[in-house]
Amino acid sequence: MKSSDLFSRAKTLMPGGVSSPVRAIKPYPFYVERAAGSHLTTVDGADLVDCCLGYGPLILGHAHPGVREAIGRQLDKGWLYGTPSPLEIDLAELITGDHPGIDMIRFVSSGSEATMAAIRLARGYTGKQDIIKVEGGFHGAHDAVLVKAGSGATTLGVPDSAGVLADLVAHTRQVPYNDPEALETLLAGNDDVAAFILEPIMGNIGPVLPDDDYLADVREITAAYDVLLILDEVITGYRVGIGGAEVLYGVKPDIATFGKIIGGGLPIGAFGGRSDIMELVAPAGPVYQAGTFSGNPVSLAAGSAALRYLHEHPEIYRRLDDATRAIGEVAADAGRGSFVRIGSAFKHFFRDPAPRNYREVKECDTEAFGRFWKAMLDAGVFLPPSQFETNFLSAAHTERDIEQIADAYGSCLFA
Repeated sequence: MKSSDLFSRAKTLMPGGVSSPVRAIKPYPFYVERAAGSHLTTVDGADLVDCCLGYGPLILGHAHPGVREAIGRQLDKGWLYGTPSPLEIDLAELITGDHPGIDMIRFVSSGSEATMAAIRLARGYTGKQDIIKVEGGFHGAHDAVLVKAGSGATTLGVPDSAGVLADLVAHTRQVPYNDPEALETLLAGNDDVAAFILEPIMGNIGPVLPDDDYLADVREITAAYDVLLILDEVITGYRVGIGGAEVLYGVKPDIATFGKIIGGGLPIGAFGGRSDIMELVAPAGPVYQAGTFSGNPVSLAAGSAALRYLHEHPEIYRRLDDATRAIGEVAADAGRGSFVRIGSAFKHFFRDPAPRNYREVKECDTEAFGRFWKAMLDAGVFLPPSQFETNFLSAAHTERDIEQIADAYGSCLFA
């Protein structure tokens, strides 16, 4: 059955025919039959080089043999216990060992769940009510962070979704990314802020990179005003290197959140931080958090296998950095827009110069991007179908794949 037929059926069974809005490609999404390495095969018979990679988790590619073997071994032992397993200790030791700012960690089932718990923990630790986020920063689909972008630092939060209580998001303020002065101004006038949560590299509209010293300034300002700094490393964790953005930029958070790569491609999330903060989490303390699938043994096994492989093959990061640089050189020759890259993450923005914050990202020519995206798909390269999503490479991308991506960039940007 073709993708168009499947979508016709799906629309009668699921809202919009999809399980997540980002998958609602017009006029209909393609349906995947199977995936291996760096390629997707659709039910329509198309073979695509995948630069979406599940929106980031698959840094080793699809169905990596080592991860697959770890999953298989665990399946033989069972896939849900409802009790602790040695696997959670092993993965906790890996992650805390890689992050100087993380003493203790709690596993959950998604990145959204991790950020929700981190915010609750920050409020419980500080006794304060408000939080600050960055305009355009995405921290999952829970109520406290679904705030209309652009509502600004001087106004109360405005819900960005029906069903979100205005009273709840009134405790969420926003500041522009790469603007430490706006953060300090806001904090100087509000002594009830528990935490500032931000993506160190904006991933859901990017990548949009931090200015020199921006993260260091943020750390200094939050510490001066006794506000907890939450680094949302759901995307950047193990994507920009071992230790994520914390190590790359040398900024030590009070709390950090993780997801995507730490599960090896299976559902997972985690939040961690200093011991004195984390010891407030139930059952050790009064901040409640629980979940049936938290610490799921199959996800833990897959995540441990993926992270150990990255530790054993650090050259992966250098090779992927070289690959995005090569694609960027081709894109730069097009003379339109701006190519942004960091390690294995990259994006071509239809705006020049490259955007530094959400307001500038919104100035991009989305119609031009739409034409470019369709041309890239016709050339056999699948990019996330939005100007506001990051592209990724994996260890499974071959030199031939990189050449195909670069050639497609050249032809499609010049078209």
